[in-house]
Amino acid sequence: MSIVITPGEPAGIGPDLILQAAHRGLDIPALIIADPALLAQRARQLHLDIILIETDAAPAQTDEPGKLHVRPVPLPQPCIPGKLEAGNANYVLECLQLAAEGCLKKQYFALVTGPVHKGIINDAGIPFSGHTEFLAELSNSHPVMMLTCPGLRVALATTHLPLRKVSDAITPELLTQVMQILHADLQTKFQIDNPKILVCGLNPHAGESGHLGTEEAEIITPVLETLRQQGMQLLGPLPADTLFTPHYLEQADAVLAMYHDQGLPVLKHKGFGNAVNITLGLPFIRTSVDHGTALELAGSGKTATGSLLAAIRQATEMAGKPLQATQHG
Repeated sequence: MSIVITPGEPAGIGPDLILQAAHRGLDIPALIIADPALLAQRARQLHLDIILIETDAAPAQTDEPGKLHVRPVPLPQPCIPGKLEAGNANYVLECLQLAAEGCLKKQYFALVTGPVHKGIINDAGIPFSGHTEFLAELSNSHPVMMLTCPGLRVALATTHLPLRKVSDAITPELLTQVMQILHADLQTKFQIDNPKILVCGLNPHAGESGHLGTEEAEIITPVLETLRQQGMQLLGPLPADTLFTPHYLEQADAVLAMYHDQGLPVLKHKGFGNAVNITLGLPFIRTSVDHGTALELAGSGKTATGSLLAAIRQATEMAGKPLQATQHG
């Protein structure tokens, strides 16, 4: 059984990263869902000698360096590196849907995704707020977005929302569900028997005893007290500006931030380029790179594969699969 990888936005660096990694050799059987013509064209532009093997079946063995198994999905429109084309938006989602459906059917043990461009998908008239929400709807599950890098895991109570909508979104029901999923997946996917979780407040100074907001007292604290009674180890709500310090982080297995830009800037400052985006709460393992499409670098050969390789390693570890020595000869 293999992992399945989707390159994401064809005009971005996703295809480059996969080709560069394949040129050096992947350490796990992998199937790419993409347009082989796109990969061949980009390989020529990057001066990489890659043999593409078109197949619908997941490879059982690790490919030699310079070889790549590809499940073909044709691009509707020509692709120029760095130039977005709304006519290719459905292609991006078709690749992702085929990969996710294969994971649901147990054809692949994990999904690793390259970066997509939400704006061009929306410009094509397709409502889309991100991988996390798309995969959750496809699998009828509740997603929890978590990014991780060496020494830090940050999960999010809300994901891709305008800031003015965050407070209304944080309800007792949502927070309870997110905490339960985070706690359960830390146990089952990270083998942490009794995880310790730090929880951010929503407001500056965690509400300053109600002077800077009441969400902590009215929603967050009651939920945490209920979950503590169920046996969870939770500390908070804590002010986010002091939570992300060694004094607190040394005691924790994960942090729960209330919104996207409360927690992720800290993690990306610490681990950008080697961080991994993980979707918890799905019936399969999904990891992704921690960066965007970097359109200005597409086709340049100046991209770094660190986050993609970290995402592959993380998915492999979560699935309990050993990395294999790349086959030679």
